[in-house]
Amino acid sequence: MESLVPESGVNNPEMQQNKSIVDALYKALAQGHMDTVAKFLASDLEWWFHGPPQRQHMMRVLTGEVSHNDFRFEPRIIEVIGDCVIAESCEGAQVYWVHVWTLKGGLITQFREYFNTWLTVKDIRPHRWEIGRESRHTLWQSHPRDLFSRSLPGLLVAI
Repeated sequence: MESLVPESGVNNPEMQQNKSIVDALYKALAQGHMDTVAKFLASDLEWWFHGPPQRQHMMRVLTGEVSHNDFRFEPRIIEVIGDCVIAESCEGAQVYWVHVWTLKGGLITQFREYFNTWLTVKDIRPHRWEIGRESRHTLWQSHPRDLFSRSLPGLLVAI
């Protein structure tokens, strides 16, 4: 993952813009406006997937391999951490996904897709007041409400 630089301040204009872009991307996808979706994506979009190959839903939609109607992406939560926007949702007891979008200058440059995977993002950089001690601050963690009874593989994204 490129950089999930934690920043404080929900009023950060760039972070708000990034969240708005990702929100607009999901709305354009839901309406099948693929020309609008393409405007949000860098031509050399870097992509990474974790899950069974047959579940690479978003990338198949983005590349036009399947229709936007083949899988509905309706984020339950969209949160911003630095230059990354994290979206997650679950659909029933069998489907849970997390998308991590990295934006640079208002354009999505990197996309990470996690299917049925518990994701934790941690900041492992020592802070000034913790020099000499290890710092493991959780910046974000999956919230799969409907899946707590299931066992999901977990990934730790360390920055």
